[in-house]
Amino acid sequence: MAYKFDAQIRNDFGKGASRRLRRNNLLPVIVYGGDKEPVALSLDNAKLFTAQQNKSFYEDSIVLAVAGGEEIAVKPVAIQRHPVNGTLIHIDFMRV
Repeated sequence: MAYKFDAQIRNDFGKGASRRLRRNNLLPVIVYGGDKEPVALSLDNAKLFTAQQNKSFYEDSIVLAVAGGEEIAVKPVAIQRHPVNGTLIHIDFMRV
């Protein structure tokens, strides 16, 4: 099962900016790897949380459709979760 998520480019960084994103049900993510520069994005937290509960999320490539029309194939590398309730805090993706 292939996953595809709509992503928006983030221009605001830091702890406060990430908290504002999470309050709006968005998840801050970073995409790095390959010969391109790292890209900071935000994804829909509810869709991502549901998808990451399946084993295929970690095994298959995931496509991130960036607002500018670019599609990036990635795999999750590091996932940060809240220590008490297990909600997602941040995800690092690597280009495939």
